[in-house]
Amino acid sequence: MAVAVKGRPKGKVWTYEDYLRLEDDKRYEVINGRLYEMPAPGFEHQKASIKLASLLLQFAEGKGKGQVLPAPFDVILSDTVVVQPDILFISNDNLKNIKRGRLFGPPDLVVEIVSPTSYVRDRYDKFVLYERYGVKEYWLVYPEHKVVEVWCLRDGKYVLHSFAVERGEVSSCVLKDFKVKVEEVLK
Repeated sequence: MAVAVKGRPKGKVWTYEDYLRLEDDKRYEVINGRLYEMPAPGFEHQKASIKLASLLLQFAEGKGKGQVLPAPFDVILSDTVVVQPDILFISNDNLKNIKRGRLFGPPDLVVEIVSPTSYVRDRYDKFVLYERYGVKEYWLVYPEHKVVEVWCLRDGKYVLHSFAVERGEVSSCVLKDFKVKVEEVLK
């Protein structure tokens, strides 16, 4: 569960510079100027994340397409939006946006592994953010329900590109020919 962190006077917003000054080892995100503490992910989340990240990494590196990174990794979309997607892909063309060990701008593909406590943030809040900031492809993985959704940006709006429940295959629009069987990731 993401928890809003207090400590700012009403009306003040958290910025990327404020985020950098945090002095603990906890994970945080800044969304629209609010600081959220991110709890450690659970077993099913981590299991799905490592399986999907491995498949993405093998494909992307094998084809020389770019880099796949797991959380925690800072993605700075604006001065008041800093996120740590569960998995992200950065194409070779966008690797130039990595500065000081962080990505400044949108990744090409983002994966969020959805838990019951992160559902609203991942499905609604981040969906809108990623769409607004131009993330070309957004995967939502629901381990509890064995569902994978793949959303692709078309004319500035996400369109459902691929979907599977329990069995079946989903495909990427950014990484042509990348396909995943849901049962491989969510068993």
